[in-house]
Amino acid sequence: MTVRIYVRASTKDQDAERALDDLRKFALTIKADVKEYVENESGTKLDRPVLNRLLDESRNGDTLLVESVDRLSRLSQNDFDVLKGRIKEKGLKLVVADLPTTHMLVNSSDNITSSILNLVNNMLIDLLATMARLDNDKRRERIKQGLKRSGYKPTGKKADTAKHARIKELNAKGLIKEEIAKAVGCGVATVYSVLKG
Repeated sequence: MTVRIYVRASTKDQDAERALDDLRKFALTIKADVKEYVENESGTKLDRPVLNRLLDESRNGDTLLVESVDRLSRLSQNDFDVLKGRIKEKGLKLVVADLPTTHMLVNSSDNITSSILNLVNNMLIDLLATMARLDNDKRRERIKQGLKRSGYKPTGKKADTAKHARIKELNAKGLIKEEIAKAVGCGVATVYSVLKG
């Protein structure tokens, strides 16, 4: 059995590895091989390269360990159903560090207890995933409202593809966002937007 630790942050500027130490300590209590998967991708995307690799490498009986449900998913309900199906198909036990009822699944050998725990955990995980998605939706709506109240109006300008290509080129060379913005003659927010998109 292998414990597959998955940590995620939305952007490269966020520290996806922030929770790794605590998850490593937790994994030691399971007494299994440990593999780590670190990703900087939005939780609203189903197609994430590192998560896909984790699922491809997983074997029946392995444990997928995450810090919290929102680190695994901020997906729409349909996409979350797809992800849950892939996890179930691989035979992974999903353990969420901040959801103690999932911890009991790791060493449970009693079929009745395991069935009850699975039922309870599936409901809790679905609820937490829905809350994470709604939180993300609310945040986006608040940003739109704030922009509207500030008088911001989209200009309808076409994207400057040459500028975008230059931003990506400078990023690949290792320049920090502020240096890229200065070199290209745009705002730092534009650099973040181009690199995220």
